[in-house]
Amino acid sequence: MSWLVVAIGSAIGGVSRYGVGLLAARAWGAAFPWGTLLINIVGSFVIALFGAMTLANGPMPMGSNMRAFVMVGFCGGFTTFSSFSLQTLELLQAGETVAAALYILASVGLCLAGAFLGYWIATHIGLPPRTEP
Repeated sequence: MSWLVVAIGSAIGGVSRYGVGLLAARAWGAAFPWGTLLINIVGSFVIALFGAMTLANGPMPMGSNMRAFVMVGFCGGFTTFSSFSLQTLELLQAGETVAAALYILASVGLCLAGAFLGYWIATHIGLPPRTEP
């Protein structure tokens, strides 16, 4: 069953990634990989928020299948670190070293900030921790 929930989550994440990438290219242009940057920030936020919220002793505990669906399936299909790597290489090959450096710094820094924010929200949301009956 775990394989199936991961596969479904990954399919949904992949289609979502494709859609966000198209929307970002239409909104901001395709010269810079804005869509990939946005996807990685949002994905980092979601995986940390959901992961912290749904721990066994967290405010919204969930089973391993639901956690696998979101964290491995959806986030794995949605986030695009391999695309980040290829797009950075393409910027470098095009001689856009400043853009490549800014893209690397923004991707790493903002994705870490997204993860910290997601974790902070999950641990400070005000929901009581789960207590055993």
